[in-house]
Amino acid sequence: MAAINTDLSVIGYTYEDIQNMAQSILKNTELRPKIGIICGTGLGGIADIVENPITVSYDTIKGFPVSTVKGHSGKFVFGTIKGKEVLLMMGRFHYYEGYPMWKVAMPVRVMKAMGIEVLLLTNAAGGLNQDYKTGDIMILKDHIDLPGLTGECVLIGKNDERFGPRFVATNGAYDVELGKKFLQIATELGHGSIMREGIYIMIGGPTFSSAAEARVLRMFGADAVGMSTVPESVVGRHSSMKIFGVSLITDMVDLDVGSQFQVTHEDVLRTANERALILQDIFVKFVQQI
Repeated sequence: MAAINTDLSVIGYTYEDIQNMAQSILKNTELRPKIGIICGTGLGGIADIVENPITVSYDTIKGFPVSTVKGHSGKFVFGTIKGKEVLLMMGRFHYYEGYPMWKVAMPVRVMKAMGIEVLLLTNAAGGLNQDYKTGDIMILKDHIDLPGLTGECVLIGKNDERFGPRFVATNGAYDVELGKKFLQIATELGHGSIMREGIYIMIGGPTFSSAAEARVLRMFGADAVGMSTVPESVVGRHSSMKIFGVSLITDMVDLDVGSQFQVTHEDVLRTANERALILQDIFVKFVQQI
């Protein structure tokens, strides 16, 4: 059997590459935020609450990937939210775009190198739990890494101990106290009726799940399904970051095998836009209290 090539070039970057990217970005600002927010599909409106924004386009960063999906603008935004320094990633990368897993989550490495200690992950997701409704907001209690379970874990390849340990426990990846705080703030603002807590499962995409597939995912114990977030969470955990995740339920996944219902990306964006102001209100107070 042929030997497996575990040279760092297979992973696609070295520790020094990540440091160089981080320094090239930081040259654009004197801000040194500790809080990073990755904005999911259609959730870029979170940037509207950032004061005195400084933007750095991905295409100006040597070696950095470029977003190709509608709803992902492709830039970093530095600024403050009520005086608290933050870094927003406006546009993430997906496995279905053709990027290998290491590149999907590489920005988290760069964010860590820029000093980010708390990683807030947002995404648009389909509801599997039939008690949910379109427009609900689900705090991630845990995740199921379906690509990882089938051999596409984001940490496959030679490990550099400067990034983190070879073996990583992902149980308890999502910070319980941050989850409680987010729920409390949402409830105080009058949004308690749309708040959920559940399990997110990642699929590779870009196809939306068939009804038969959705039934299997639900049997796995998943409450919502999407095509992102988990690689970033795993790398964040590997990097010793504190992690919080939230899903906007933009559609309810059809579990009826005989149904002809078809969700579209435009449906996802529409729901995200409708809930934009609610998420902005919650995030303003949430970031203040981190």
